[in-house]
Amino acid sequence: MTKQNLETLFTQEVHNKYLVFNTLFSRLPYDKMTNIGTLMPFLHDKAKSGFEAGHTPKEIINEFFERFTYIKTDKEKIDLLFRFITYIERQVVLFDSVEDSAFEKLNATNTNGTISSIIALAKQHGKIEEVKEKLRNFKVKVVFTAHPTQFYPNSVLRIIQDLEECIKVNDINAIDALLQQLGKTPFINDEQPTPVQEAQSIIFYLRHVYYEALGQLHDTIYNDILDEEEGFKPIIELGFWPGGDRDGNPFVTADITKKVAQELRTNILKCYYNHFKDIRRRFTFKGVIPLLDKINGRIYTNMFGLNDDLTAESLLEQLAEVRQVMVEKHSSMFLDELDRFIRRVKLFGMHFASLDIRQDSSIHEKVFQAVNEKFSVSEKPYGEWSHEEKVDFLLHSDIKIDNQEFEDALVSDTFKTIKTIKAIQEKNGEKACHRYIISNSTSSCSVLEVMAMFRFCGVTTNHIDILPLFETIEGLDSARETMDELYNNPKYKSHLEKRGNAQSIMLGFSDGTKDGGYIKANWEIYRAKENLTAVSKENEINVVFFDGRGGPPARGGGKSHQFYASQGPTIANNEIQITIQGQTISSMYGSKPQAIFNFEQLLSAGIINDVFTDDKSLINPKERVLIEELADLGGKKYLELKNHPLFVSYLEKKSPLKYYGKTKIGSRPSKRSSSSQLKLSDLRAIPFVGSWSQLKQNVPGFFGFGTALQIKIDQGKLGDLQDLFENSLYFKTLVQNSMMALSKTYFPLTSYMKNDPIYGEFWNILFEEQQKSINNMLLISKQTQLMETDQLSMWSVDYRENIVLPLLAIQQYALQEVEETKDENLKVIFEKMVTRSLFGNINASRNSA
Repeated sequence: MTKQNLETLFTQEVHNKYLVFNTLFSRLPYDKMTNIGTLMPFLHDKAKSGFEAGHTPKEIINEFFERFTYIKTDKEKIDLLFRFITYIERQVVLFDSVEDSAFEKLNATNTNGTISSIIALAKQHGKIEEVKEKLRNFKVKVVFTAHPTQFYPNSVLRIIQDLEECIKVNDINAIDALLQQLGKTPFINDEQPTPVQEAQSIIFYLRHVYYEALGQLHDTIYNDILDEEEGFKPIIELGFWPGGDRDGNPFVTADITKKVAQELRTNILKCYYNHFKDIRRRFTFKGVIPLLDKINGRIYTNMFGLNDDLTAESLLEQLAEVRQVMVEKHSSMFLDELDRFIRRVKLFGMHFASLDIRQDSSIHEKVFQAVNEKFSVSEKPYGEWSHEEKVDFLLHSDIKIDNQEFEDALVSDTFKTIKTIKAIQEKNGEKACHRYIISNSTSSCSVLEVMAMFRFCGVTTNHIDILPLFETIEGLDSARETMDELYNNPKYKSHLEKRGNAQSIMLGFSDGTKDGGYIKANWEIYRAKENLTAVSKENEINVVFFDGRGGPPARGGGKSHQFYASQGPTIANNEIQITIQGQTISSMYGSKPQAIFNFEQLLSAGIINDVFTDDKSLINPKERVLIEELADLGGKKYLELKNHPLFVSYLEKKSPLKYYGKTKIGSRPSKRSSSSQLKLSDLRAIPFVGSWSQLKQNVPGFFGFGTALQIKIDQGKLGDLQDLFENSLYFKTLVQNSMMALSKTYFPLTSYMKNDPIYGEFWNILFEEQQKSINNMLLISKQTQLMETDQLSMWSVDYRENIVLPLLAIQQYALQEVEETKDENLKVIFEKMVTRSLFGNINASRNSA
């Protein structure tokens, strides 16, 4: 489709529909919302012209009240501003619904990365057998996390889904009713959600979207490409962190993990029960009905907890019996429908999604200090033991532990979790809970500690994969040495043999970027993958990389499928494993068409990387030197910023950082420690990146890149940089993802800060780097505007930024008032205003945190 035709389609399906429904929306009789729709354009224009003229948010808001209202008192002004926030939040919901409803039409001709396009390409190049072989040995695992980046409450997410369906068919009456419902539905949780509630929120998508989406994808693969008689193997699997991820979340306990595992079991049984109704409706034949009744009864009683005797294996045995009768006595009638059901049981088992356990290595160190004290192992604290002393103890100690013997609740629960993993596997199958991830892994001891804990509890690790998570620049640098030591440790080597000589390793993009900057962190992860691939190959281990990626480019997000397609032959490509969280779940995987499209994109990236690889996925020696130099230069520039004495203070005083914890969107605290003093090391990546996003500065997504490019340009390397962008898919993806971050910057919003006596100079440092990054990226890409090669995303970003501009003005106004007002009562009100403004801004950006 040409750019002109695509723009026409976007105008018809998104722009025009939004305008029509927004008009309807603005006339609805909400409580205290009269005239808001009329006043909104004036506030928008005032904000736009005011920011471009360099006015402060207070000047903009005050002039708006003077020119367009008769309001005089502070109470009336504050009341109207809160109503504006409420109104804009719902405008964002409306735009989300309109845009999502147009997804299939807007992407109808975008077949790149779909299964059908892979088949066509394979036939064209005579590589259909290569594609089949790759699919037999390849897998995608998408892991849904509990990270708090979803600012829509569940009730609003359901309205968005309903609106999307009604907008598709232009059902004006239903849309009108839903908009009325939306206007009266609160956007704020009264209480912090519990880990179980977080899990239930994501399980909704498993049950209502992914059961059908993944089922349909596997139907396509096994009907059109693979021969199921060779055996069924899941090509795309789901992982699950809510209720299992206890890193920094004191509310996730062994009991919570067990409850979430039961929730997953109950909900997959509900899917089977509803699906099985269709089977029973068709299979009305003699000799089959009693078999179906028996199966139905077992699903029903297990679904409601009356029995716990149903396993995936026993269910498949009963289904095989039905299939045999249908083949032998009823001419294989409706066999395709039964096979579809059998396929889903093989895919989802009794677990639906694999529940991962994650804990920080520092907690394990605390656990082993407790063990040291209780069993009088050494007079020295565990943290002071040498590496050799730790390894010897972890490998050879035969301590037997009962978790109830420890008074410390955290220590006791850590051991209880080990036993809970065993119980979950016994009930729901091995896949239900088979991975233990160690955050901030620093050495081989991080992994050996987990092995020792299992041994102390009398639980075998034969059914467990232990994953180190390397996430800091230092951790990435030492990752090869750590894994080499583990691979050559006889006891760990024996463990890996029992796990099929496969080792999964998790790499954290979020904390890496916070630690070393955008380009440095991305390159260090690339190099770490190369080194880990090499050392794994040397030791005859099949390594799988599990990427902890967030929504925005600053946290590893952006064009994920292009990122994986760009990884060359020096990086293992046995599986793609990736985290999906919060906003990204609802915005990219929230409906069946979106989910299928994006699952296919990830699957095709792995296939293309191997079967259809070209020179652009290879990084030649000259290109490698140039990227390495850029990474070092960019990292140095970012480090200068991070070490600036005002870096943390700027975030604390000039951004909404401290208000993230007040939004009640997740169960996990926004800081790792309870200290009143803010330290960068304690700050989680989500509020860190999200705060820069709220300022429309997006520093973690670009800072240092512009300076690195400028230095090489000044050295006469512009031509080399342009060639690198054109010929290296990896570098092009880095640049394009950074362009996405830059496209969401808007420094006029905070330009008043350049005159701040304390932070003015710091603001100018950020602004100069943003300008340098934009100019140099356009120069090396030979483009005239950011994201010009991704028109749909560019139009969407522009539209969303336009909607929330008044909201940004209100947020900055409230922040100014918090800083300047002497009235403590007003300060509390303005702090609430800042917190309320977070929701609409985050939701509009969709991948900003």
